[in-house]
Amino acid sequence: MSENRLTNILVPVFAVILGIIAGAIVMIVSGYDPIAGYSALLYGAFGDRYYIGETIRQVTPYILAGLAVAFAFRTGLFNIGVEGQLIVGWLAAVWVGVAFELPKVIHLPLAIVAAAFAGALWGFIPGFLKARFRVHEVIVTIMMNYIALYVSNAIIRSVLSDQGFKSEKIHPTASLRSEFLQSLTDYSTLHYGIIISLIAAVVMWFLLEKTTTGYELRAVGFNQHASHYAGMNVNRNIILSMVISGAFAGIAGAMEGLGTFENVSVKAGFTGVGFDGIAVALLGGNNAFGIILAAILFGALKVGALEMPSAADVPTELVDIIIALIIFFVASSYLIRLVLMRFKKGGK
Repeated sequence: MSENRLTNILVPVFAVILGIIAGAIVMIVSGYDPIAGYSALLYGAFGDRYYIGETIRQVTPYILAGLAVAFAFRTGLFNIGVEGQLIVGWLAAVWVGVAFELPKVIHLPLAIVAAAFAGALWGFIPGFLKARFRVHEVIVTIMMNYIALYVSNAIIRSVLSDQGFKSEKIHPTASLRSEFLQSLTDYSTLHYGIIISLIAAVVMWFLLEKTTTGYELRAVGFNQHASHYAGMNVNRNIILSMVISGAFAGIAGAMEGLGTFENVSVKAGFTGVGFDGIAVALLGGNNAFGIILAAILFGALKVGALEMPSAADVPTELVDIIIALIIFFVASSYLIRLVLMRFKKGGK
């Protein structure tokens, strides 16, 4: 293994360790017992079959949201709109799940494809504006998040809901729920979405690393001028990158709508999954395998945090502080790299 690759692995590991240590210091300063807090967090994430099932279920949309952010980032774009793309994907999946009665072998794939298409369409708009008019994708995708939130709320109220705040439950033929997986995990909300998310990670890796299209996308991300000089269609690749990124995010929404909740409801605010996907992608080094590991960590933190108030009298907000500290140390990776380089020189 090359030194550069080893350093790329060690940086996020040290970031997590430093984040956990800093979180323990915050607990001590705030008057809480960090050992009891972290013990409760671990038990809440992996303490029994039910908690393990809930953690894996939480990991599912995190993997897909992380892939969405990473795919755009690997091609030189910063997709802050994963949250909005997830919301429209969730809406589209549930709409298909409620509106049609079809055999499961058709209905479930159709609902997932609808979610991917909705997310891709929401990604196409900032991609087109970036390619055609050079409008920065960060500004557009942030605005598109709010449009997605309020337009989806309006559609739920006026089209999908009789009660005014949530849709009907999807038909069983469109559901990702699994009695087998639920029985294995003491009737948690675990569903088949985890398999889809792992397949999506393989698809991203294969597309970027093993195909001509992926090579062009990465080349455009490295240097648009050199790619144009080499004969690549830069504008087409910018749009394609955002479309594929949006499709991953839309499928993440489908996992929530078809698996976890089996409906869609009016939202007072963002789900947070899309924004957490940015942290997952950063911690995972924008690598498909790294994103899976980062999603497991974030899923464990989110689910395990629910046990902390009752078991250790530690507020769940401290987990958000730990996540923020981990992101801070990942963003400060230059300092970690500098320390590692000096440590290596000192050992010679």
